[in-house]
Amino acid sequence: MERRDAVSLETLAAQALGETDTASGGLVPAINLSTNYEQQPDGSYPQGRVYTRADNPTSERAEQLLAALEGGGCACALFSSGMAAATAVFQSLLPGDHVLVSRVLYWGVRKWLAEFALTWGLDVEFTDTTDLAALAAAIRPGHTRLLWAETPANPMWEITDIAAVCDLAHQAGVRVAVDNTVATPVLTRPFEHGVDLVVHSATKYLNGHGDVLAGAVLSARRDPFWERIRSWRRNAGAMPGPFEAWLLQRGMRTLFLRVRRASETAMAIAAHFEGHPALTAILYPGLAGHPGHQIAARQMDGGFGGMLSIRLAGGAGHAQAVLREVRVFKRATSLGGVESLIEHRRASEGPSSPVPDDLLRLSAGLEAPEDLIADLGAALGAASREAGR
Repeated sequence: MERRDAVSLETLAAQALGETDTASGGLVPAINLSTNYEQQPDGSYPQGRVYTRADNPTSERAEQLLAALEGGGCACALFSSGMAAATAVFQSLLPGDHVLVSRVLYWGVRKWLAEFALTWGLDVEFTDTTDLAALAAAIRPGHTRLLWAETPANPMWEITDIAAVCDLAHQAGVRVAVDNTVATPVLTRPFEHGVDLVVHSATKYLNGHGDVLAGAVLSARRDPFWERIRSWRRNAGAMPGPFEAWLLQRGMRTLFLRVRRASETAMAIAAHFEGHPALTAILYPGLAGHPGHQIAARQMDGGFGGMLSIRLAGGAGHAQAVLREVRVFKRATSLGGVESLIEHRRASEGPSSPVPDDLLRLSAGLEAPEDLIADLGAALGAASREAGR
């Protein structure tokens, strides 16, 4: 049998790039907790590291693994949280720059843009990135500097055509950043579609165990804008700790298994409850009736993600009743962990949230799909009976 020297991304992830610890030969990478490094008598640093706020071997290993998974020879920088990563991109722009942002996106980013980006001097405009005509009309050549898209977009799970958006933006000299938190490089590798920057809340699927706060920014090019992002991280002190970086690379070793299982489970839940009388909609791009299904099928490989939302026919009261009745799903925020989660997003985000108040967001975990389906079915039934009394 002929030997294969080039291995798949799944194998690279499982073996954490296949490197052993140089000191011990251990298969599990060591943690380097040192905050500083010894300077030689001539003033040099043999490995180029001065202080852990800029460089740390454990963080570098996690960065190398994530960069290999996203592909395209990209550069990667870890951050202390997903929000630190996202805001670093915006804060690396200049006052007066025009920024186009997905109309539907993670609430934390939307809230930060509303509260801080204006005082930072950015001209932020929310637009529908699924509508190419609307997007083209919103671009201001020579003034628009960044297009920020999230796909699938939290929590409505709208799908943006990444390649088409990049073609349109690049014609006007606009840099494109895509939040790839939900799809992960298992299902979508945005650099292959022309994206300039990829952002992750690594707290979610990349870590996958609910015990790390981290983020990442990756760039297709090591250009001045990339160096500005890295400089912002260093000067703002937005690095994760070495232990968090170690836990993150440990989580990525099971990324392919977890994402594929979560995608299969989410698809099973969506298909089972499609047309359920207690629901007005199931929002999941894997369903043929989803408006973005064809695009998702083209740019997502091997599944449609582990996230879905349901809208209750009885409105907000019915949604809250279902939330009270679940037993297997955990009532909690966040996503991408081993436990399946459910939450009422409008209540989490507050009165200014654009999310419908009849919506519940679900994150499929690693439990038996039949248990999750039975739990949600029982909760829907109990909530409906309660509403009928």
